[in-house]
Amino acid sequence: MKVILLENVRKIGSIGEIIDVKRGFARNFLISKKKALFASKENIKEVEKIKQDLGRKDQERKKEAKLIHEKIKNKQYEIKKLSTENNELYGSVKPTEISKVLEEVEQVKINPSLIQPSKEIKSLGDFDVLINLHSEVQTQIVIKTVSQEEIT
Repeated sequence: MKVILLENVRKIGSIGEIIDVKRGFARNFLISKKKALFASKENIKEVEKIKQDLGRKDQERKKEAKLIHEKIKNKQYEIKKLSTENNELYGSVKPTEISKVLEEVEQVKINPSLIQPSKEIKSLGDFDVLINLHSEVQTQIVIKTVSQEEIT
């Protein structure tokens, strides 16, 4: 199925590009998230008209992403969780918790779907977390899980 991209999508393409993707990916992700349109003749003409505007919006998003990147890159954030004697957590640290910590500490709103821990955070220690702020801007932070009992 041919679609026209309305924004830059990592490993897929850039604004205004007409690409061929599988039907389910187009319907369930690209079109539903307003990242693309069906590649009809009318839509192709429409996108040509608004391409510069889309490019400008994308540059603004990229600028915001770079500001957030500068604010949080290579920083370490602490999350307190209940743990067993073997230093394993009761439950794991999810991207939503990481998002809340970033919002509390840095006043930065990051969608949990953009947060990718390198591996599941199920024990105490330091864990690398990759955050995709924009299709061209990524940043790395460290999440340190500590036991609640040690602190109180």
